[in-house]
Amino acid sequence: MKGLAVRRYTDDDEPAVLDLLQTSLGWLADEHHTAFFRWKHRDNPFGPSPAWVALDGERTVGLRVLLRWEFDRDNGPDDGIAQAARAVDTATDPAYQGRGIFSDLTLHAIDELTREGLHFIFNTPNDQSLPGYLKMGWQIVGKLPVSARPRAPATVARMARARTAADLWSTPTDAGLDAVEVLADTAGLGALLASQPRTAGLRTRRTPAVIRWRYAGFPPLGYRVLLRGSRLEEGFVVFRLRRRGQALEAVVGDVLVPDGDRRAAATLLRSVPRVAGADYAIRLGGRAAAAGYVPLPRQGPVLTWRAITEKTPPPLESWRLTLGDVELF
Repeated sequence: MKGLAVRRYTDDDEPAVLDLLQTSLGWLADEHHTAFFRWKHRDNPFGPSPAWVALDGERTVGLRVLLRWEFDRDNGPDDGIAQAARAVDTATDPAYQGRGIFSDLTLHAIDELTREGLHFIFNTPNDQSLPGYLKMGWQIVGKLPVSARPRAPATVARMARARTAADLWSTPTDAGLDAVEVLADTAGLGALLASQPRTAGLRTRRTPAVIRWRYAGFPPLGYRVLLRGSRLEEGFVVFRLRRRGQALEAVVGDVLVPDGDRRAAATLLRSVPRVAGADYAIRLGGRAAAAGYVPLPRQGPVLTWRAITEKTPPPLESWRLTLGDVELF
């Protein structure tokens, strides 16, 4: 990266960075993309995203952003909160590609985050970026299993043909309730979260602020909520609709029920494709027979891990991730 300077991103860099994202990744110069960037990287309750820019004089030619994330973990001596980050947005000016900007910015970020005492970095890279991450010390943890439930036998064919990338933005719907309104019930949400049982492994640290940020913090994503009863503390499932080719897909972000009641969770999960009017519902996780979700072979994102202060990646079976943890990032 000879002749280029690297420094930490500041808020004053936002206009130039948004221009770079438009030039390199096809983002639009609209309020949706600007608000989306701010929601992810400024409003995150785990903390603002650490980011770095590469400069050629006054020109911003490279960007590397890592999203702060926290996990609760119940693993014997490792009990506690894991301070993590996920490698997300990166961009290089097309005129500067092939100069190692992506790798240099990423390795620079790792050096600084190591000094901060971060435990590890994780992400779910696509096929194009995975080789580059592996060269920089990332390890493959495994493929996260996904499962789906068709709404009816007639929708199975559309689900089978849905092999293209899904739309980023949601398909509007009046199904269920508006997540922005429902999740404003801080007391009910807090009571429900307090009832959740301890589980072995790594689970995203859920607080009312985290749940509201994730599903209500950026209204254009259009998340919807199905309540188990009449009150939030009785349990809910949150989802959004999006197009995947000719199919209408209901993305199940999270299901939360008092005390982790599996029967109650299965009831909510079964209801999603029918109430949403989707061809099928999709969730992260293997077979959920009671809810009628079956695994989708050879599908699912590849989970990768990069050592920082912790040197051994947790095995795949110890990660308790939902689609709400994975999609959009």
